[in-house]
Amino acid sequence: MARENINDLLAFLAVARERSFTKAAAKMGVSPSALSHTLRQLETRLGVRLLTRTTRAVSPTEAGERFYNSISPAFDEIETQVAALGALRDKPSGTIRITASDYPIRCILWPKLSVFLRDYPDINVDLEFDNGLTDIVAERYDAGVRMGERLAKDMISARISPDVRFAVVGAPSYLDENPEPQRPADLLQHRCINLRLPTHGGKWVWEFEEDDKEVKVRVEGPLTFSSVYDMRDAAISGFGLTYVPEEIVAPHLADGRLKRVLESFCPYWEGFHIYYPSRRQSSPAFVALVDALRHRE
Repeated sequence: MARENINDLLAFLAVARERSFTKAAAKMGVSPSALSHTLRQLETRLGVRLLTRTTRAVSPTEAGERFYNSISPAFDEIETQVAALGALRDKPSGTIRITASDYPIRCILWPKLSVFLRDYPDINVDLEFDNGLTDIVAERYDAGVRMGERLAKDMISARISPDVRFAVVGAPSYLDENPEPQRPADLLQHRCINLRLPTHGGKWVWEFEEDDKEVKVRVEGPLTFSSVYDMRDAAISGFGLTYVPEEIVAPHLADGRLKRVLESFCPYWEGFHIYYPSRRQSSPAFVALVDALRHRE
């Protein structure tokens, strides 16, 4: 196969994966118009439409999806073998892509990565903020980060944090004007600041323990964010109660900007884990990264 034909296939894989000419072009270092032209030439040469284009999105046709599924594993294997050559070098190297939500990125991953990356200057880490239950295999991530009870059974995982506890907090000004909740169900009478979960297209259901039983409360309120830090800041501003990791509100509880409620109903949850597919061929860089992130008592 001519080299330009291979480049055309790589262009198709990039667009099919990103569902966007703009994003795919940025990753390939070409212009969106040039990439679109390349794909049209490929479709003409193959005699079949591979992509459906609209003004807002691009997606594979049925034929394009079948073509993607048939050639993608071959190129993935080539990439894996090329990356494996890094094992022959003196130091681990390569790029590791990880998806995680904002709290573990800031409070768990970054404090360890800031040390790790100084020791391994040839390793690059690509962190992507995402609250969804991302399919790391389909999205081609090397690993993801979730709390222990949310891990898929077919994944290998390593614990990277101690147990985690969340806190229901509000500004003193809000609690001066509204009766303090005495049990989780009382939250239904309050304005609550929530977290959006893109995977399900809905909002996070707050989870508590009452009388040794799990209690879930679907709260409502004036604000919904994609970041627990925005939720915290809105609570400090007096917009309602929110439910966020203890660690990010501890300073504000200490200085009186926030007040905690329902503490006895807030359970400890199994800490965060880094997880990855069992069939992944771990590179020296990835092995070193997991070891650096691993939680040690």
